[in-house]
Amino acid sequence: MNLLDAIREAGIVGAGGAGFPTHVKLKAKAEWFIVNAAECEPLIETDKYLCRTYADRIVAAAVIVAGHLQAEHTVIALKKKYRAEIDALRAAIDKAGAAIEICEMGVFYPAGDEQTMVQFVTGKTVPERGLPLDVGAVVDNVGTLLGIYDAMTEGKSVSSKYLSVVGEVREPIMIHTPIGTPITQCIEAAKPHLTDYAVIVGGPMMGRVLSDREAIRNAVVTKTTGNLIVLPRDHYLITRAGRPMERIRAQARTACIQCRMCTDLCPRYQIGHQIRPHMVMRNLYREQMISSNEEFLRAFGDAANCCSCGVCEMFACPMGLSPRKVNEYMKGALRERGLQPERNMKPEARPELDMRRIPTERLIARLGLSAYSGLHAHTCIELSPDEVFVPFAQHIGKPAQPVCKAGDTVNKGDLIAQAAEGALSANIHAGITGVITEVSAAGARISGRKEG
Repeated sequence: MNLLDAIREAGIVGAGGAGFPTHVKLKAKAEWFIVNAAECEPLIETDKYLCRTYADRIVAAAVIVAGHLQAEHTVIALKKKYRAEIDALRAAIDKAGAAIEICEMGVFYPAGDEQTMVQFVTGKTVPERGLPLDVGAVVDNVGTLLGIYDAMTEGKSVSSKYLSVVGEVREPIMIHTPIGTPITQCIEAAKPHLTDYAVIVGGPMMGRVLSDREAIRNAVVTKTTGNLIVLPRDHYLITRAGRPMERIRAQARTACIQCRMCTDLCPRYQIGHQIRPHMVMRNLYREQMISSNEEFLRAFGDAANCCSCGVCEMFACPMGLSPRKVNEYMKGALRERGLQPERNMKPEARPELDMRRIPTERLIARLGLSAYSGLHAHTCIELSPDEVFVPFAQHIGKPAQPVCKAGDTVNKGDLIAQAAEGALSANIHAGITGVITEVSAAGARISGRKEG
């Protein structure tokens, strides 16, 4: 089986982001193949653990993928402070005799953003709303490469996930658990300090905030789950996430002082994209007054280039406003009008880029997370849940289509939902061995409990 077929059959998607199906991404040739090991957001431990523990496998997979892409340059990019991880990767590269470079990045946010990383490594800026391939680059996360290694060497599908659990727990830990495991079981394994908590699934800047108790109980580990942050319900990040859009709109109209900090510190603005959050904020009061599509694009078209990294509202704004959420709101308004701003296909980074990068430690302090900073996961726990719920939509594109029914017996790794035909989609596999007790449009529930 060739590389793309093996990846497609295994259901591999981007492990460090939104879950773009990897067999589609790698259907290309590229000058640069970049392995993203930067662990973009604060507190997350997963990529560092994988680099320390599975450096040989990551390097082997990188060689395979680079060969497929016919890449002239293969680079593993990670933050320069990750010395143990860099040492492990260098040793693996030397052992394999691989032509792989290590790119040591500064300790800034968002170093792991795909377009920020491409610009840092290659010096080229990806066009607005474009892909790294537009400038001859392909980027894959280290977790994705580990999945590729398993698929190519052992024929394994993606049925389990490594993730870290941090925050209000006895100590940060790594967990290796089947896809579909309730996140509450992961949190209990880390021995939380709180009995009633909120959770951020992912990182503190771009992660999904869960404060509703029912939502927390129902949330499960997916292919893209890399981290869980356990926080008190009254933490700033939790209360801020609950602000209604009408309040955000009112604050933007009345309290924005047009200081430009949201624009000047925007990572996409600094790599040359047309995005000026302060102008979107300035014009927000006019939204209902503008009938002309041309004028609407002039006022709000920049919002289409927002990557939702959160720098503008979580670090830059001195008034505590929410330019990111306003941009996200205006993206929806542009879609409703059927408007698509023109793209700059040859953007160039601004000369002050290096001076405008956000130091991670200062960001951590601004987010109220200093109490959890500097604590690292040294233990990896294997979880074996009695029951899992495996969602059919764990990736960008269309959900997979079920090929199982209630009452079926499945083994761990068996195909239970097939990628939608003729669409961007990915296969889904059983997380545990057991009996399927429920199949719906959302996913399949598998019970591994013994009857009687």
